[in-house]
Amino acid sequence: MNSPELYLIATAVFVLAGVVKGTVGMGLPAISLGLMTVFVGVEAAIVLILWPTFLTNLWQAVYGGHLKALAKRLWPFLAAASATLILGTFILTTAPKGVPDLVLGALMIAYAVPMLAGLRLHIPSEWERPIGVVLGALNGIFSGLTGAYTVPGVMYLQALGLDRDELVQAMGLLFLSATVMLALALGGFGLLEFEGAVQSLLLTVPALAGVFMGQRLRGRLSDAGFRRAFLGALLCLGVYLVPLGLWRVMG
Repeated sequence: MNSPELYLIATAVFVLAGVVKGTVGMGLPAISLGLMTVFVGVEAAIVLILWPTFLTNLWQAVYGGHLKALAKRLWPFLAAASATLILGTFILTTAPKGVPDLVLGALMIAYAVPMLAGLRLHIPSEWERPIGVVLGALNGIFSGLTGAYTVPGVMYLQALGLDRDELVQAMGLLFLSATVMLALALGGFGLLEFEGAVQSLLLTVPALAGVFMGQRLRGRLSDAGFRRAFLGALLCLGVYLVPLGLWRVMG
């Protein structure tokens, strides 16, 4: 980013993405990556989201009072999601542009629509770990491909029957581990440069400000209101990613 106008745009983008994340616990990478890609390209945008994503996810993972219990319960899922992210980043260097975004957006829509219509998914306790490992591995691949860490991991976490604070903190753990692995993968593939890392660090200020505002908004929502906001955000992200993927494919 080499102009004041672009910094102002980036600031507005990360405040908006932070508000969404603070409210429903997700959305910062997808929103900021998608919008910034228009101005700086996908590889530079992935670098820009690293520090804001890492610090907001660190706060989300630690804050909430359920860290020890969630880490004990979810470690196989989290380990699988981290292990396959490098594979997804490798595929990113060779895959046709836009295709991962199309698939990711379609999955979000396919999940959110029936859930908003009243469908409830539940994973029995005896299947929790094996299903978690499989879905965690898929989540890692999608994370490396798109820089968004939501699918299908968030769907898995919601199907565990966590309350809203546990769900938000569990998503923080998933997103934090994915962010660390993504940074390592980008560095390994030569996509992480010093200038981009510094610019990313500066953008943590508007991102954290947005998260703080979103957390205050979440505190005013009922459980039912939070669920609708959560699924609505997932649906909007899917609707956003599908045309974005088409634009990248055609571009």
